[in-house]
Amino acid sequence: MTQANTSSYRARMAHELVPHPDHPPRGVKRVSVRWYPMRDGRLMLRWHVLGAEVLSVPAWSGRSRSEGLWETTCFELFVRDCASASYAEFNFSPSGRWAAYYFPSYRDGCIDIDLDHEPEITSATGDTIFVLTAIIDMSLVEGAVNAALCAVIEETDGTKSYWALAHASGKPDFHDAACFALPLAAREAL
Repeated sequence: MTQANTSSYRARMAHELVPHPDHPPRGVKRVSVRWYPMRDGRLMLRWHVLGAEVLSVPAWSGRSRSEGLWETTCFELFVRDCASASYAEFNFSPSGRWAAYYFPSYRDGCIDIDLDHEPEITSATGDTIFVLTAIIDMSLVEGAVNAALCAVIEETDGTKSYWALAHASGKPDFHDAACFALPLAAREAL
């Protein structure tokens, strides 16, 4: 199997996120993400949260760009080209709100990314499982060689936990290079 095929295969698998050790969840038991490149040139990301009965879910407020989504339950994707320090951040809220930013370097020079197509965000809640699905144009991640899959989880009692594939030591920081733990092929064949 070639490196590109290996990376593509890994990207399609379920990825288990781990909570930051200094901010453990109280009732949420597990968060995982699936990455699905679609044949129509879009990317579907699907987060599964085990512990829906204690999850604080922002009410639907319509699909549009918004700021500060990370202050409550929010699902995030970061992509980086290792040839430079630049990266992009995408936030998806169960409220339908979203954000997209470009950073030329670590937490510096934040610029809104203009999207031709807004992300499609849907969510569903069962007795114990919450699922958020976000669909974006694949062109937004083309050329990326690493990704960070993350979630800010707020529980109904106010407990906040920060979930990622990996964490740096210290305070939770999804922008840190340690979080970019998912290798991607530079270009995936759809």
